[in-house]
Amino acid sequence: MRILVVDDDKHVAGAVKRGLEREGYAVDVALDGVEGRWLASENEYDALVLDSMLPGLSGEQLCATLREQGDWTPILMLTAKSGASEEASALDAGADDFLSKPFAYVVLVARLRALIRRSPVERPVVLAVGDLRLDPATRRVWRGDQEIALTPRQFSLLEFLMRRSGEVVSKATILQHVWDFDFNGDPNIVEVYVSQLRQRIDAPFGRNTLRTVRLVGYLLDATGG
Repeated sequence: MRILVVDDDKHVAGAVKRGLEREGYAVDVALDGVEGRWLASENEYDALVLDSMLPGLSGEQLCATLREQGDWTPILMLTAKSGASEEASALDAGADDFLSKPFAYVVLVARLRALIRRSPVERPVVLAVGDLRLDPATRRVWRGDQEIALTPRQFSLLEFLMRRSGEVVSKATILQHVWDFDFNGDPNIVEVYVSQLRQRIDAPFGRNTLRTVRLVGYLLDATGG
């Protein structure tokens, strides 16, 4: 999943980015509202984390602007103070949820998971494609009753493909969501990780769930095998 964090506090933004990347998310960071608006307009994100007080364009203004443009990406607003008026202001601007500073990192991650899970349509807590199951909260994967060990990047790739099960997803789309905005390496890294993932989720079980659609992309098919 790809997240945009917009916060002018470099310490907070950097800490959130490092934490989310350890969880396997791809994370872009903007330090002001104007840059945040540009990144949000130019890229597709699975969720946004916006500080309410930003230079150039406040978090609430940015949120309202995106909603006016028809962008309904889930937004978690970080507010400097707790209280009814601050909470109401964040929600009225179009945010889906809010979190007061200082916050516990585990709570931020849990709220992001909840937002991603229920948008744009209601999504299950545990993802399932055939007998392949993935739990985003515990970072665990099973084929039937057998647990499968994955690296953070392999896990993120599988989660993205499971959320789009039955769809052919291009290499460019995978790069956009599973790798971050700063990635400028070889796009063939996607093929490497797809191959690794097949060796974990398919080959040991005699399955062909993760397929390559030539010249188009990749398909996670529940009927494979």
